[in-house]
Amino acid sequence: MSPILVADDDADESYLLVRAFEEVGVRNPVHVVPDGEAAIAFLKNNRPCLVLLDQQLPGCSGLDVLQWLRNGSSLSTVPVILLSASTYDSDVQAAYLVGANGYVVKPTQYEKTVALAKAIADYWLAFNRTPYPG
Repeated sequence: MSPILVADDDADESYLLVRAFEEVGVRNPVHVVPDGEAAIAFLKNNRPCLVLLDQQLPGCSGLDVLQWLRNGSSLSTVPVILLSASTYDSDVQAAYLVGANGYVVKPTQYEKTVALAKAIADYWLAFNRTPYPG
């Protein structure tokens, strides 16, 4: 079963998202990294079924990681969702222009994190078809 990659520098938010995935029955392993460089290092050796990127990662940003994925990487078709605290239209537009498949404002309550995990599981892991199933 292909992993889900979560790149987020906030360990508490990552922990809650992983816990929410477990709560809604996601069986895919979830690999968490704290920054963009670690995300790229993971991606060089693994093909996740889904990537969740914090937009504001330290060093190499989520947009930088997304651009690396979309520009010539063998993983250019992997679905990527940007997670951000930003509600600015310019940030949303920037994510889509680089090639994001989705943009989600990070939930501030655990119940909403569970709802997000369920929505991701239902659509991206159950219904969505990718060129590389897993």
